[in-house]
Amino acid sequence: MPNQQTSRWLCLAVLCTGVLMIVLDQTIVNVALPSIQADLGFSQAGLAWVVNAYLIAFGGILLLAGRLGDLLGRRTVFLAGLAVFTGASAVCGLSGSQAMLVGARFVQGVGGATTMAPVLGMIVTMFDDAAGKAKAIGVYSFVASAGASIGLLMGGVLTQALNWHWIFFVNLPIGLAVGLLTVRLLEPEKGLGMAAGADGLGAALVTASLMLGVYAIVDSPELGSAGAAALGLAAVALMAGFLVRQAVAEKPLMPLTIFRSRSISAANAVEALTVAAMIGMFFLCSLYLERVLNFSPLELGISFLPASLSISALSLWLAPRLNVRFGERNVLLAGLAISLVGLVLISRAPAAGRYLTDVLPAMLLVGVGIGVMFPALMTLAMAGVGPEDAGLASGLINTSGQVGGALGLAALATLAAGRTQGLLSAGAGSAEALTAGYDLAFVGCAILFVAAIAIALTMLRSTCEAPEMCPEIPAAA
Repeated sequence: MPNQQTSRWLCLAVLCTGVLMIVLDQTIVNVALPSIQADLGFSQAGLAWVVNAYLIAFGGILLLAGRLGDLLGRRTVFLAGLAVFTGASAVCGLSGSQAMLVGARFVQGVGGATTMAPVLGMIVTMFDDAAGKAKAIGVYSFVASAGASIGLLMGGVLTQALNWHWIFFVNLPIGLAVGLLTVRLLEPEKGLGMAAGADGLGAALVTASLMLGVYAIVDSPELGSAGAAALGLAAVALMAGFLVRQAVAEKPLMPLTIFRSRSISAANAVEALTVAAMIGMFFLCSLYLERVLNFSPLELGISFLPASLSISALSLWLAPRLNVRFGERNVLLAGLAISLVGLVLISRAPAAGRYLTDVLPAMLLVGVGIGVMFPALMTLAMAGVGPEDAGLASGLINTSGQVGGALGLAALATLAAGRTQGLLSAGAGSAEALTAGYDLAFVGCAILFVAAIAIALTMLRSTCEAPEMCPEIPAAA
């Protein structure tokens, strides 16, 4: 039998494997979209729902799933989500019609959110020492940030070597193995009970608000500005109703007192801004490589490996040591600044660019910055949270990233498309117009990072500077 120290790291490996499967699924599909379109006969607008159905369900259910982890037990919710995600993956792989695939993708999003939401809360309660917690959050941060680019590589390999069905079938053995190991290695935990926060009306309001908001964001090109604005206002109204409900409910689903922590509020704002920029950068960079530099799906996936390796090396090895040595806030600021330089560099990419000189240096800098900053950000987002609210805080930071990513991607893609269309109308060549649009959007990514730096500078402190944020560090230290 493994000792307690070894057992904790085995449990972490199992949890992070589950998270990696979920994160991969958010990007692995992108490379296979042309094959799915050709096989099932999707229109261009209909094809977007293969991605949007997943995003809407995932973004809408995260916060509720995180709180349910606190109420029902985080292991229970993790396993339930894993079962739903794995089952829906099988249906996705077997899909022979458009409706079947889109419906299964929606269910897959529900399962993905339910699996991922409680994990960070499980990790911070599993590791009660500062050094171990820093290393564990580094592993989680690597999986959550590098998984997106790994998904592009896997999508290219599976689609070219086999077919698009296998991007979903690959989840089946992984999901089954993670489920069995979770049952064997992780001890069941007793949740607070539904009586501690079984606010059905609040759950309905927040889930409807988030789903409607994400829908308005991701499908804004089809809805049009008026339709997207109307749905956005409805989402805001539902969220306002949810907040009022939480203020007056005897057993609120999300106690608003959690936002009294300046660290939690600011960390969630930084998460939303940086994920919006990061997802936008990787998405637009893949389009630049594919449409301007004519990369194949496999070449596209391989091109993101340097960023993945940078994130891996730093978040797994260096970032935890830097956090302990220099404090999370300082490490976060350094990572944001490094990524900002990379974004400025990529915004200068020309139409006749080359990967080695115009893309790779920027990608490496962004990868280094992400690898350094995300473990620090996750630590700050969970600092001072008691075990009873760890699932809620975990779901909240994931929701901030998911909704921020959806909003940022929609805005940045629209910005790029508008610039490109204007130049094409003026008679510019296709490559030049596309590149100018992408470069403008990269500038937008850089501006988001500048805003994140401003928030981190003014509102965040490291746990070592504020011992009350980290109960395991005595105030006298």
